[in-house]
Amino acid sequence: MKLILAIVQGDDANNLLDELMRTGYRATLISTTGGFLREGNATVLVGVEDAQVPRVLQVIQATCSARKQYVTPLPPILEPGEFYVPQPVEVQVGGATVFVLGVEDFRRL
Repeated sequence: MKLILAIVQGDDANNLLDELMRTGYRATLISTTGGFLREGNATVLVGVEDAQVPRVLQVIQATCSARKQYVTPLPPILEPGEFYVPQPVEVQVGGATVFVLGVEDFRRL
């Protein structure tokens, strides 16, 4: 048995959960915040048998697409008298970071 832990952008989370449920997989969603952009993420947990891992990964890949977005970075700490004009930068968002972990024991109580 495997535990699939997928960290996805918050905008993709509902589509991913809907598709997982539609294809017969149970999932748990935990709202999280990313460290780089400080934007909402979602961590999705899915427990499946080893043979089902490729199918779940296909669902994640199909619903969590990478795209580009402009963000304004947080201003740096400035010395008195310094001036900072924030400029938007283009970054890649979306996609998924996925971990597949072995599960020694699973019980539904």
